[in-house]
Amino acid sequence: MTFGDGKPAVTSPAPRAVWESLITSDADAVVSQSPAWRDAVCAAGRYQDVSRLYEFPSGRNVILPLARPRRWPWSAVAGSWPRTWGVGGPISQDGRIDPAEAAVVLADASRGGLGIKIHLRYNADGAWLSAARRFQVEDQSWYVLDLAGGFGDVWQHRFRGTARTAVRKAERSGIDVEVDRSGRLLRVFCDLYERSIQRWAGMQHEPVRLTRWRTIRETSPRMLASVASSFGRDCAIWVARSMGQPVAAIIVLRSGGYAKYWRGAMDKELAAPLRANELLHRLAIEEACRDGYRFYDMGFARPGSQLAEFKKKLGADLHTSHTLRAERLPLHTLDRRSRDMVKRVIGFHDV
Repeated sequence: MTFGDGKPAVTSPAPRAVWESLITSDADAVVSQSPAWRDAVCAAGRYQDVSRLYEFPSGRNVILPLARPRRWPWSAVAGSWPRTWGVGGPISQDGRIDPAEAAVVLADASRGGLGIKIHLRYNADGAWLSAARRFQVEDQSWYVLDLAGGFGDVWQHRFRGTARTAVRKAERSGIDVEVDRSGRLLRVFCDLYERSIQRWAGMQHEPVRLTRWRTIRETSPRMLASVASSFGRDCAIWVARSMGQPVAAIIVLRSGGYAKYWRGAMDKELAAPLRANELLHRLAIEEACRDGYRFYDMGFARPGSQLAEFKKKLGADLHTSHTLRAERLPLHTLDRRSRDMVKRVIGFHDV
């Protein structure tokens, strides 16, 4: 589709070849903006690809990753990305955008359906936020470890002393670590994830069935399998064992200049005293440094939470990303209020 009057031609879904070209040129593109991530979102079965390629007369191409539920797509909010699929946001040559072109993209993307939600990456061009005057804007805290200087520099100057001490303790404890790039260890990860669910339920003062339902909606076995299949050898499942028994696992994805810590699970009673999680991250970070990656993306966490403190201990810096929302009906507000009401009824504790 062409708008005329200097407006861009628009193609949906965005062609894969153009997507790959833009990712290559945009050195700051994160893992969840990659074509492999798009493949995983759609392969999981719940969403369809409605991404958009904008070809401006200036010669600049912009892709907005976008997906919409397959059921009743005309009445759904599109997401970049939807629900717990995380950060999407626009991709362009060298990551830059003209403010007028940014405004055109956001205005066009917000048409149709009940609205749109766009998760901008933490290092997005400021023009996107400036052009979002008609959007509701929410801030989120994002933790990223800079790998500049190699692992020796990261270990000595970015890991806190408590992290180095924990890793040394783990190395003395006789933990065995295995890394799998075929998806073979997904079942082991899922077993540990179930133990994590039971622990989270207790910490949050929430019925286990409710925690399981909510968590599996966010990270279903099908979602895990689609990510592992789409990323292939760029999806690494790290598993720590003590005396042959799995105690902790993390999933790390790689694309462009980023290695991304995506999901983690553990049997805390066994893993915590051994410092198994610190050891897994140390090994994943060392590998990312060795293979030339620039950043280790540790994702979102609420400042002051235990998870945020863990990420800071490993040297991750706090950044701010933004979520843009444009809805014709106040669906997000209603959803948030209903969730808050349930939390009050059950005495939920956010951890």
